[in-house]
Amino acid sequence: MSILNTLTTARTNVANLLATITANPKPSYAINGQSVQWTEYYKVLLESLKTLNEQIQVAGGPFELQTQEAPSSGAVGSGIGWWT
Repeated sequence: MSILNTLTTARTNVANLLATITANPKPSYAINGQSVQWTEYYKVLLESLKTLNEQIQVAGGPFELQTQEAPSSGAVGSGIGWWT
């Protein structure tokens, strides 16, 4: 599995966790000295999603979009490879 696939899978997993937490919000609480901070967990997941998106951009590598413009010399429609 490529690094890009691994990062994309991780991003999907984090996004699914965020969707679950958002759909079923829970309050933070403490029991017998153990605390569960759902708000902090949500913030950590959001930061992870941001980082994964940045890493996916980098892993995808730079790319260059090349376009070709029709020459202004009247070649458009002349049958020399340009659409009419």
